Amino acid sequence: MRRRLINSTLAVVLVVIAVFGVSLVIVETRTISNSAQESVETEAVRLVSIVDSRLLGGDNISAKVLSEQIDRTRYARIEIPGRAPVEIGTRPTGSVIRGHADGEEGETVTVEEARSSINREVGRTLLIIGAVALLAVIAAVLLAVRQANKLASPLTDLAETAERLGSGDPRPRHKRYGVPELDRVADVLDSSAERIARMLTAERRLAADASHQLRTPLTALSMRLEEISATDDLDTVKEEAMVALTQVERLTDVVERLLTNARDPRTGSAVAFDLDEVVKQQIEEWRPAYRSAGRAIVCSGRQGMRAVGTPGAVAQVLAALIENSLMHGGGTVALRTRVTGNQSVIEVTDEGPGVPADLGARIFERSISGRNSTGIGLAVARDLAEADGGRLELLQQQPPVFALFLSREAGTRKAQKDDQDRPVR
Repeated sequence: MRRRLINSTLAVVLVVIAVFGVSLVIVETRTISNSAQESVETEAVRLVSIVDSRLLGGDNISAKVLSEQIDRTRYARIEIPGRAPVEIGTRPTGSVIRGHADGEEGETVTVEEARSSINREVGRTLLIIGAVALLAVIAAVLLAVRQANKLASPLTDLAETAERLGSGDPRPRHKRYGVPELDRVADVLDSSAERIARMLTAERRLAADASHQLRTPLTALSMRLEEISATDDLDTVKEEAMVALTQVERLTDVVERLLTNARDPRTGSAVAFDLDEVVKQQIEEWRPAYRSAGRAIVCSGRQGMRAVGTPGAVAQVLAALIENSLMHGGGTVALRTRVTGNQSVIEVTDEGPGVPADLGARIFERSISGRNSTGIGLAVARDLAEADGGRLELLQQQPPVFALFLSREAGTRKAQKDDQDRPVR
């Protein structure tokens, strides 16, 4: 991957240099040529004006007098009617740049300059452009190497994390890399690790329960079989056999009950979890979207609340409500946690226009929406809430207040006595 990133970056830089470099060379060459031509013509005009003024004043016109009026690298020929031509400098050979001007007294001035001077100027320009291009390539390579290391190393770490998850080590690493996309993958892997850990805990708990519930009927059945094997009395054998059959039925009932619980999704995934963690995770996940929309998302209410359910499903319900407020609501979106009876409640509200009066009772039905959306999100959210033994309700239409009710953890109810709300975050 590092090599691909470096090669791709270098290829882009080379293409840009080739396109813009060639264009710049062409433009600069034309500019230098035009500038040289214009300079020669300007010098011819200037020289003819000097000749005009000297002719009108009756002054002497000679190569010695005019040599100081022209660039030493150029050649000038002055032709005056009735006089011999005056030549200044050495006439260049080969390709030349020529400028011509006619004077008011009938004289003509021709100025020539060797094109080699232009070629030297173009060469210097090409050298500068080549040096800049070389520096750009070096900088691009260094930047590509740095960026490749910055991206490849985190991906290697993430691959190792995924491999550890696959090998049965569900410990989250909580390592971040400063790249939003990679940090998102790390968040998902850590969340998956936590869910896998909870699932493994639930499976171990199920195995322990099965071991405990099966131990007694198996022990009793073993005792009856020992009694049968130790006696020759037919009546005793029949009696013990009936008791053994009773124990087999009991064992069958236990196995069926365990299988029924295993088939219920809530048995394997519903756990006591920290609501603050789920709410915080959702706020952190949605805050960039709200910030880009010029809105805010905050939370307030009780701290340290715990509920029973599936953290992933609760997170999906909250995500559906938060997304619904982002799409159809307005102003600040607030999440508030509170306790009512033996239930933990999470309220989601915003400052928007709310739910239309004619849709209030049907807002959780599929394909029902106050705007041009699918109308599936709230229906799915309610199904998820009910699957966890909770419920999702619309407490108020304007401004809209949605509330998710979840069962509280029995062990923490006595600790939830403080009604002091936490400050808005």
